[in-house]
Amino acid sequence: MPTGADLLKLAKTRIGEKYLNVLVPKNNPNWHGPWDCAEFASWLAYQTAARLYGCTDNDGDPAATEAYSGAWVRDAQSGALTAVDASAANNTPGVILIRRAPLPGKMGHVAVADGAGGTVEAAGVGLGVRRDKVQGRLWHFYAQVPGISYEATNARVKPEPIPFLLILTQPRTSSPLVRQVQRALNRKGVNAGKVDGVYGPLTVAAVAAFQQMNRLVADGVVGPRTAKKLGVKWPSASD
Repeated sequence: MPTGADLLKLAKTRIGEKYLNVLVPKNNPNWHGPWDCAEFASWLAYQTAARLYGCTDNDGDPAATEAYSGAWVRDAQSGALTAVDASAANNTPGVILIRRAPLPGKMGHVAVADGAGGTVEAAGVGLGVRRDKVQGRLWHFYAQVPGISYEATNARVKPEPIPFLLILTQPRTSSPLVRQVQRALNRKGVNAGKVDGVYGPLTVAAVAAFQQMNRLVADGVVGPRTAKKLGVKWPSASD
């Protein structure tokens, strides 16, 4: 049976390749990009387990069906994937990490755990396929792909709290910090609309556009990395 280590090994062969939101033929073993995060994860799953996951039609033609982060969320919620916890994501190669999209029709994010607290992921425009980390980032689901055998490593990963984040909530987050973010976006040439201090859909869309322009994961979530690019002083997780 193929293993999570096999999936990770394949992922590492694509590090450094370009990012672009394109359809990837999941059944082409010689594909070398470009990639987006969901297509990368679905290609890896198909190449390793010979089964589509995270696609609009998991029973469709692997050369033509589209992968997207919302389909990975669907598969995690439906039980099509095997749920695991955050500790498994830290020390088990090949676990899939999934973040929901901030708005309907927008992109979330998908990454692959390396078993030592890190990830391999198609990170974004200007970033390509690269390594990052599991800890200190927002993930909604951790999952294993059926048909793949997973084995934990002996890695000891120091826990790292998730930093303060601005995300789309119901009711909407309203604060002076949101006003700072909105003003900073406008100064940077990205129209965030009215500076009203409400973290709503218009602001989220402006954040995602700014992130895409500035070599950041374009998920519409403001955390320390995006705040630094905006020039906004960011509170610590304990503030």
